[in-house]
Amino acid sequence: MATSSDNDNDRNDAVSSNPLTEETTETLTSPSLPTLPFEIVEEILSRLPVKFLMQLKSVCKPWKSLISDPKFAKKHLRVSTTRHHLLLTYRNSSREFVITSYPLSSVFTEITATAAAGATQLDYPLLNPSHFHTFVGSCHGILCFELYQRFNHFALLWNPSIRKFVKLPSLEKPKRAGGGTEYGFGYCYDNFNDSYSYKVVAVSSFESVYDNNVKVHTLGTNSWRSIEDFPSGVSFDSSGRFLSESETINWLASNDSDTLWIIVSLDLEKECYQELVLPNYGAVTVETLTLGVVRDCLCIVANSDTFSDVWLMKEYGNKDSWTKLFRIPYMGNFESCPYTTVTYVSEDDQVLLEWQFEIVVYNSKDGTFKTPEFQNINPKMILNVYEESLISPCS
Repeated sequence: MATSSDNDNDRNDAVSSNPLTEETTETLTSPSLPTLPFEIVEEILSRLPVKFLMQLKSVCKPWKSLISDPKFAKKHLRVSTTRHHLLLTYRNSSREFVITSYPLSSVFTEITATAAAGATQLDYPLLNPSHFHTFVGSCHGILCFELYQRFNHFALLWNPSIRKFVKLPSLEKPKRAGGGTEYGFGYCYDNFNDSYSYKVVAVSSFESVYDNNVKVHTLGTNSWRSIEDFPSGVSFDSSGRFLSESETINWLASNDSDTLWIIVSLDLEKECYQELVLPNYGAVTVETLTLGVVRDCLCIVANSDTFSDVWLMKEYGNKDSWTKLFRIPYMGNFESCPYTTVTYVSEDDQVLLEWQFEIVVYNSKDGTFKTPEFQNINPKMILNVYEESLISPCS
């Protein structure tokens, strides 16, 4: 049994093995320790994840001021490593609007295809179950939702990473038979002022007369503006897809006279339209089509009876740049429900797609499939991908 003197000797030995010399004492107490220039601190912070930055705001007032600065938010958006998340939205049995975020990398890399690890349930800012909520799209970390109740339509812009949101002015819902409203969300970039202008587009359609009125709301203003109507004789089938390369919102549309499918593209800066021709499928009989955006290119999923072809428009507006990226065989009986959407393609060419309200990952290199397992999955879920940012929808 060790005595107190023995313990004292042990402690003395431990101290004497690394004595505080005059030099080390001076180093610890010297007021002239080198510090990083604030410009370097800014460079380091601009490359950190949003979650860490929100915590670092409490370190000191200069850091809080920097991280809260809209100019820093734009710089962070440009230089930080893109961190994509898979977003699942649905209503649960209690009619609550549930939004769950998963690190996108885990969907591709987990050997067991289990994506439950790292899941985060986002605190949706509006809890009124009497409103119907539809996800429209995302841009620079801002999520756009369509809400309507009775004859009033709203658009909600929300950045869950910084927990800020704004509810846009109401937009009257079409009252004519066959009427409906579809939304699109994106931005145009002002090179002269080095600023983004975020816009929400609402297309109110009346199928019986092909009358498609269009209104635009620019973030930071208090009202909707009417612009040139959606092209006459053309109807659309889904919310517009934003393409950042061309700063356009795009709809898959058809001309009623001959059911010719085209893409109607709205330039957000000039607020004018362009019609884009779809790919030449050759001898393939295409039964259904869906439009999306993959690798910042317009994407068409052309479904036949036994497979789906994934086409990319490599150069926006150039019909000759359509390129078939993959041919995905069907996993099972797809007679009534083929693949609906290609949501994301990883750098190693793994394809995240939706099938019969399920998520499927197709490995184009070895032709294999896996089905990620998600907790509390819902058959009416909506699948999307978004990236974190510090951009505020309130500015």
